[in-house]
Amino acid sequence: MRGLTSALLPACAALAPCLAPSRAWAQACCAAASAVTPARLEPHEDALAGVQLRAGAVIGSYDTGGRYVPSPSGDAEGDFEEDLFAAVRVLRRGQVALLVPVIETLRRTPRDGASFGGGIGDVNASVRYDFVAAGESRVVPGVALLAGVTLPTGRPPEQATPPLATDATGVGAFQGNAALALEQTAGPWLFAATGLVALRTPRFGQQLAPQVTLLAAGAYSFDAAVVALSVSYTFEAEATASDGTSVPASSRRLTAITLGGLLPLGERWRVAASLFLDPPVDALGSNQPASAGLTTALIRSFF
Repeated sequence: MRGLTSALLPACAALAPCLAPSRAWAQACCAAASAVTPARLEPHEDALAGVQLRAGAVIGSYDTGGRYVPSPSGDAEGDFEEDLFAAVRVLRRGQVALLVPVIETLRRTPRDGASFGGGIGDVNASVRYDFVAAGESRVVPGVALLAGVTLPTGRPPEQATPPLATDATGVGAFQGNAALALEQTAGPWLFAATGLVALRTPRFGQQLAPQVTLLAAGAYSFDAAVVALSVSYTFEAEATASDGTSVPASSRRLTAITLGGLLPLGERWRVAASLFLDPPVDALGSNQPASAGLTTALIRSFF
């Protein structure tokens, strides 16, 4: 799942206190974005920094045909991640973000016993520019372009040392991504749609297919809190070998559902939390594990 989610690392999400009705759209906008990424500046912010904690458990997997298979009895995997992130405004409508992940994995099988390992993951840098902000026009939705690069700073699977490869923390390839985000408000509601394409450098003579992620999200702003629901679908076609032929059974896809919320803690702090699930349903994934878990983040803003 890490390979599929790395394209989504940072670009957006934060929440500022809101007492005036004119800012309700901003709260909803932030919550929808936070379902995907933890570091989005609000219009009044110059910078932010934060930490995000993620814990998940593998509940099964999707085979190459898309059939969901529960984890075998006695097998277990827990995935943990601690992210340090920051964002800085560079233009009135632009921002730059950086995310440094630390990843740990715990696996257990009846044959090999338990193994735990981890280390720094693949570092991501990204930029975002909002040409139109959500709510500026009743007809034209908010429009933003995003771009990023993920560096192979983590340990790739082939360099893992324990028997269960628990110290693998990266995909072993450079990755570049670009995205188009559309957002629009309707009173306390915000609706958002994002399309993202990621390209990765070849590995072992194989070229991975472009990875496409589609995300739809909705958020509702209360007086002092926001809740958001998002659904994402990530897919990629089969990889290509050096002779130009397709690599059989190498395509992948995954569906994820996230329910999250944000709560301000004074003027400069806010906390975010979410629950995520890869639904254990046939045809919603292939060639990928299915996970469930939670994420929490603490964010500090600078004006």
